[in-house]
Amino acid sequence: MDDKSAVITYLTDEECFARLAGHELGRLVTHAGDVLDIFPVNYTLDGRSVVFRTAEGSKLTELTVNDEVLFEVDDHTAADAWSVIVRGHAQRLETSDEVRAADELPLKPWLPTLKYNYVRIVPTSVSGRRFLRGEEPDRYGIQQY
Repeated sequence: MDDKSAVITYLTDEECFARLAGHELGRLVTHAGDVLDIFPVNYTLDGRSVVFRTAEGSKLTELTVNDEVLFEVDDHTAADAWSVIVRGHAQRLETSDEVRAADELPLKPWLPTLKYNYVRIVPTSVSGRRFLRGEEPDRYGIQQY
């Protein structure tokens, strides 16, 4: 395939959230001062926000310093691949009502560790792309212009 527009498709917001809803592992990117970190987290969607659990530590500390985050989920098959990026603000759930509601979500730690803190990512934007996979075109032959 030579036509880039046939290979890459931009996903609508609805398509992005549908793909997020179908998965449970993503990557959280935090930024505190000069430090960028990336953390794998299991998550669930609650409406149009991402919710995950975490223990005390660097992830929670960095979110306290700067609540702006990126959250990324992707997947692939032999035929295609996709990636969805959520840009937003992370908020630790603190009130008893917030925590009680989060306890009702289908979200359990993957590791046998105690994770008392719920964090919600409220999106400011979401974007996604789908990629058709295939063989690389001939790089040295005659190209179409």
